[in-house]
Amino acid sequence: MLTNDVLRSLRYLLNISDTKVADIIGLTGQTIARDDVIDYLRKDEEEGYRDCPEAVLAHFLDGLIIHRRGRDESKPLPAVSLPLYNNIVLKKLRVAFELKEEDMLAILELAGFRVSRPELSALFRSPDHKNYRRCGDQFLRNFLKGLTLRQRG
Repeated sequence: MLTNDVLRSLRYLLNISDTKVADIIGLTGQTIARDDVIDYLRKDEEEGYRDCPEAVLAHFLDGLIIHRRGRDESKPLPAVSLPLYNNIVLKKLRVAFELKEEDMLAILELAGFRVSRPELSALFRSPDHKNYRRCGDQFLRNFLKGLTLRQRG
C-alpha cells in the first residue's frame, strides 16, 4: 500500500491536524516541516503532491506508539526499520492501539473482511518462519477501514 495512503488514513482515523502529524513524527527525534506533511497528504492528482518516503511513515508509526503509550526514558529510541512492509505497519498499529488478537479480528469483521486466527497470526511471524505470510494491500486497507470505524464510529 502506498505510504501516502497509510498516512492519510491514519490522519483521518486519529482526527488530527497536519501540525499534529509533524509533532508525532517529532517524538522520534525526526524533524519535518508542516508543509512537507501537507504535500504528503494531498491526493495523487492534486498539485503539490509528493510521495511520502518510507522513513517518514516509519517515524510517524514509531511516534504514534510513543504518543499513545508513552516513552520509556531509560531506553534509547529504537532505530527505524526499513524497508517498511505492510506486516511491519500492521505490527506497529497493533502496538500503538494496544490490540489483542480478538480486537484485530473484530476490527476486520467491522470492515466486512473475514479472516481466521491462523491467517492473522501468520502475518506476525518472523519472515523466515515456514508459516509466515506477507500482508497484502487489501488486508491492510480493510484493517485501516475497520480501525477507523471502531475509533470514529
